[in-house]
Amino acid sequence: FESIRCLPCARKCTRILGPCLIALGVLSIAANVLLLFPSWTWSYVKEGRITKQAMQVPGVWGGGIIMFLSIVLSGLALLGSTACFILSGVGLTNGPLCLYNQTEVLQWDYPFSLSSRAQNYLYDPSLWNSVCIEPPNVVAWNIYFFSVLLVISVVEMVLASLQVINGFFGCLCGLCEGK
Repeated sequence: FESIRCLPCARKCTRILGPCLIALGVLSIAANVLLLFPSWTWSYVKEGRITKQAMQVPGVWGGGIIMFLSIVLSGLALLGSTACFILSGVGLTNGPLCLYNQTEVLQWDYPFSLSSRAQNYLYDPSLWNSVCIEPPNVVAWNIYFFSVLLVISVVEMVLASLQVINGFFGCLCGLCEGK
């Protein structure tokens, strides 16, 4: 083992990854909190009329809080950001919970979910405001913030993976540091 040189960048890398993960964690929490208040209104969360995946707050626990512990628990951070990515993708795919006209009867449901549509609503913005009556602009709101969560969680997955690798090499370097 004496011939193995420790990577001098392990400590420098930790100094860069930590603040990046903290900043992304804060952004992830903010994006998820905003998903809970479409059109800046409290009434929808109070009435339970918020998309299921937004209510599961993956940006808070998966993309946010877990990232603050990533220096010690980087493997768990990787799992959390992966869960945030998956749940945000499902939320984006299913579309928002909204009040819409279902055969002349107004109801709260997921009008864009795979089981109830023939085409992908993401590619047809003309459907966004014509299908969902309430909350106003909820389709664009969900698309924007779930997309933000997807991008953030991908970056977090990469950084958390680097943190796992960096932590591994940091442990190896700690063993050979005195030599």
